[in-house]
Amino acid sequence: MNRKDLSKIKFPDNPGVYYFLGARKKILYIGKATSLRSRVRSYFIADIADKRSRLIEKMVEEAKTIEFTETDSVIEALILEANLIRSHKPFYNTRNKDDKSYNHLVITKEEFPRVLVIRGKDLVDKFTEDNIKYHFGPFPSGQLFKEALKIVRKLFQFYDTKIPVGQEKTRMARGKIDFNRQIGLYPDKHSKKEYNRTIRHLRMFFEGKKHQLVTELEKEMKKLARAEKFEEADVVKKRIFALNHIQDIALMKNESRIYRDEKRIRIEAYDIAHLSGQDMVGVMTVVEGGEPAKTEYRKFRVRGFEKANDPGAMGEIIARRIKHPEWPMPQVLVVDGSTAQKNVAEKILRQNSLVIPVVAVVKDEKHNPIRLMGQKKLLDLHKDSILLANSESHRFAIVYHRNMRKQRYKL
Repeated sequence: MNRKDLSKIKFPDNPGVYYFLGARKKILYIGKATSLRSRVRSYFIADIADKRSRLIEKMVEEAKTIEFTETDSVIEALILEANLIRSHKPFYNTRNKDDKSYNHLVITKEEFPRVLVIRGKDLVDKFTEDNIKYHFGPFPSGQLFKEALKIVRKLFQFYDTKIPVGQEKTRMARGKIDFNRQIGLYPDKHSKKEYNRTIRHLRMFFEGKKHQLVTELEKEMKKLARAEKFEEADVVKKRIFALNHIQDIALMKNESRIYRDEKRIRIEAYDIAHLSGQDMVGVMTVVEGGEPAKTEYRKFRVRGFEKANDPGAMGEIIARRIKHPEWPMPQVLVVDGSTAQKNVAEKILRQNSLVIPVVAVVKDEKHNPIRLMGQKKLLDLHKDSILLANSESHRFAIVYHRNMRKQRYKL
């Protein structure tokens, strides 16, 4: 294939899996991408042999066409890639790297199954077929896979202890399990039935059956609601939302896409305005590609507070914003304030199983920015856009608040 052949195919700027096909549509190579368009184009540069390898250059020359499958998130692309490589064993995937160095996901066949990451070279030595309940992989992108598991863990709490659960011999080992339950890494209920259900859902997710899983959870939520078990129904509802809105910025970051392509960054900024607690309002502003997206600005009347409480009001409007899945989710969230506002925003995101980095813009008494709180690399690369979003949120909040006060005294 060459650039002219590539121009005939329209690739979306979305996550997914791509397939280089040879004669008679034989699969030569399978890869995953944060942006299918950008990733596939990267194979058609002049010095591909130097940038990648001579083997990849040969694969591109041999290819007749490229096909692709879009996914809802980078995690799902990662999983689909692994499943397809395992099924088809494309020549250039297996030749490109020693399979023994790849990571595999193993779910053990135990009373409380453990979810373990195992190197290919250790798979045969440490496990037999009788020890394994489910096996997924290989996953070619090691670091990316580990980041993905951190996000998956927010959806499904599982055990990953070195020895089977219940066989701990020291008080320290048992205490570590209890501590991990408290911080949400391990299941909070020692229920075999409930845990097996979680493992089944985890299996469905890694089999690429997310949509079937969501359908099953929706039926369960409705059943719980009919039985008036509203708290349990709400837990299921939050899991459904999290599955449908997986925020995998960490994966995008590890592929270096998010920091190299400003157009992919959606920054949402929030601010509160009031006069000694009266007419309290909040706003959301949006900056995309370094430019304000004013049609996506949103206004909120703060309902839960009659007295001044900026952190509390900030938490309220962010929680209300999250209830709008029809609005595109941001890759960065900016709050006007300091540690208190940043903490409450992060708490709301955790409660909704969302992984989005939060930046706080600290101001002086004249409301001029003096410090940014957040991930250093994110701040270094997107400082201007973050400050623009924050400035817009402050301006928009002041205008909205003034209009509210005018309405109060309007005859």
